[in-house]
Amino acid sequence: MSAAALLRSSAVSAIRGSARTSLASTSKSSALRTRSFMTLRDHIYLAKATATGAGRNGKVKSNGDELLELDMSVPKAMGGKGTGQNPEKLFAMGYASCFLGALQRSAAAAGRKDVAETAQVHTVVRIGHCEEPPLEGFGLEVEINVEGVDDDEIIKAAHEFCPYSRMLRQGIRVSVKKL
Repeated sequence: MSAAALLRSSAVSAIRGSARTSLASTSKSSALRTRSFMTLRDHIYLAKATATGAGRNGKVKSNGDELLELDMSVPKAMGGKGTGQNPEKLFAMGYASCFLGALQRSAAAAGRKDVAETAQVHTVVRIGHCEEPPLEGFGLEVEINVEGVDDDEIIKAAHEFCPYSRMLRQGIRVSVKKL
């Protein structure tokens, strides 16, 4: 199986099997509990964001060191105006950037830093209806295409190292709280 096929199949499988949430309590201080697959030993960086307005047609902004504010819009393909950004675009951009960093790190660790210097990572995030019942709503599929690196071992190592890939493959701890 090629590295690209491996990336596609593991990302699709991981998204289908990610963390499940159950309601633990409705008090303000308690969290909605999730099954934890991967936990962090420490926190190196913290990113925060706030969504306001009409959900997928509202606004999002980052909170913290560098302010970023975006207008969101349901894509035309989903019946919206498509005039703003959407969560799938933002996820695809973040994953591409993160995977490229992991690819460059993996090449350097293999003593072949030059292999990934001009590499490009293209991601495709698809949203659609879930195939398996009883899941309702939408699901995601992710495809990662690596351009400029022919070494499957470096690509596999990047997929193992990339936090986005780990999240989708292993699941992560998610807590939902009332404020």
